[in-house]
Amino acid sequence: MGIWSGERDVAVRAAARKNAAGGCVSSDGEAMTSHAPHPTPYPEVNAVLQAVLVGVRPLLGARLVGMYVHGSLASGDFNPQRSDIDFVVVTAGELPDGLLAALAAMHAQIYASGLPWATRMEGSYIPQQAIRRYDPAHARHPALRTDGSFELDQHSSDWVIQRHILREHGLVLVGPDPRTLIDPLQPDDLQRAVVGVLHEWWAPQLHDHTRLRHSDYQAYAVLTMCRARYTLAHGAVASKPVAARWAQAALDARWAALIERSLAWRPGMQLEELEATLALIRSTLEQADQHARLLERP
Repeated sequence: MGIWSGERDVAVRAAARKNAAGGCVSSDGEAMTSHAPHPTPYPEVNAVLQAVLVGVRPLLGARLVGMYVHGSLASGDFNPQRSDIDFVVVTAGELPDGLLAALAAMHAQIYASGLPWATRMEGSYIPQQAIRRYDPAHARHPALRTDGSFELDQHSSDWVIQRHILREHGLVLVGPDPRTLIDPLQPDDLQRAVVGVLHEWWAPQLHDHTRLRHSDYQAYAVLTMCRARYTLAHGAVASKPVAARWAQAALDARWAALIERSLAWRPGMQLEELEATLALIRSTLEQADQHARLLERP
């Protein structure tokens, strides 16, 4: 589950958008950009993204509006040792069941292909009318999971934040500039979304520690709490390193060592900070509830 990203090398984003200039036409007659063969600085990542695009294009045909990279690759957060690839395919309307089955088969083939990164991808297929703004009543969309399964998933309020990242930092494989597809978000929209994510995803984990018993997830949780606190304080989204360094300076000093160890975590390292991680989650939820009350004041 990838949530909250921020800064990205502007030159990389600009180059990706420049490379995507000219040529195709979407189903509603709007000009589409042709696909960018090198949207990221990572050749093996580009290769598996192109494999998906090559599979998607003939299946969707005129239903394809665009395909975009978001998450850590778009935000400057990407770490080859522990990051996933996040992508969104924007479609012209809902997709019929038969087409979903064909997409599932295509993704299963890529998952089993042996391509580097093929087993570390998450993607969503979202209709053009639904991508413009998050509506929890219309947030059930086809999704590829990192285990290779492809099914309808309910997209949580995290997708307010994901839309912001996609709009402001998304990398274009094919399609129009994402800023033409997604409405801009205000600081309080992002802050409310953070409150929602904390309660929807993180509060239950105070009682069910299944994920948090693992060192990789402890590091992920700590850095996500830093991002949550940053967004609550600033109404903006920051990368993990930026949010973590800010948190070390701005939050209680008791969290500084935990944050440092989480930043330094790599696969195979043992963090063994369950209780401290739970305490930081509780503290962040308390801060979020205080902020939520402020947001609701007239």
